[in-house]
Amino acid sequence: MAHSVFRTLGALIGAAALTVSLVACSSESGSDQDGTTIRVGTSPGPYSELFKDGIDPILTKEGYTIEYTNFSDLQQADVAVDEGSVDLNVDQHTAYMNVFNRERGTHLASLVEIPTVPASLYSEKHRSLDDVADGQSVGIPMDASNKSRAYNILVKAGWITLKQGTDPVQITENDIESNPHNLDIKPMDSATIPRSLPDLDWGVIPGSISYSSKVDPELSLLQEDLRDELILVAVTREDKTDTDWAKAVTEAYKSDEFASFLDKENSNGYWFVPEYK
Repeated sequence: MAHSVFRTLGALIGAAALTVSLVACSSESGSDQDGTTIRVGTSPGPYSELFKDGIDPILTKEGYTIEYTNFSDLQQADVAVDEGSVDLNVDQHTAYMNVFNRERGTHLASLVEIPTVPASLYSEKHRSLDDVADGQSVGIPMDASNKSRAYNILVKAGWITLKQGTDPVQITENDIESNPHNLDIKPMDSATIPRSLPDLDWGVIPGSISYSSKVDPELSLLQEDLRDELILVAVTREDKTDTDWAKAVTEAYKSDEFASFLDKENSNGYWFVPEYK
């Protein structure tokens, strides 16, 4: 695969022969005794869909059966992984997983980085970053993690500067050193920004929200530079990372077959694709 095509931020991966034998799972409720069933907890957003469309067919051909359980939010899916009622989810980045482990005392672990939709700066009113002008409105997510990502995008655009020593992961409005265009930066619920775009000059929208809201990718004018901890990962429990099915999931994401699938799906450069060794 030509990484020059897939490594750009405007952009998500050699299949080895995979064994289908698996040491019998523990006696957890609903566990698969012959090792050929992978129980996936899905959450709203593009990443579960990408797994179903691009990874499931590869694993199915290798002899695995995929069972899905839908969760209304990611925390519920993580609890299920930790408790052992599901084996895997693919809807979080490393930073989220680490916070969940720290706050809940859990032992979740990542298997492999997966394609990620970056947060982006969008506009329905303007077609160039050069259109920025005094007093314009910018909608940004109000939750701490995505708010920091939005501020980083505004720094990348050259619209604001931050005070020296600011932690790029925990930026607040108090960390802004200069705002030369006197932009009206409006923290909002992430889910409301797509439908508020007609009333805003600019809006920073997280990848999963832009995908689920079907925001036109052509309206994206600037994508974030994804830090390593913000790249999505396939997550299981620490004691399952060396199972055959976990290795099969990892190899499926790295396979030529998935790369070919994604090449067709990513013609507009929507996904960021990790560089697989």
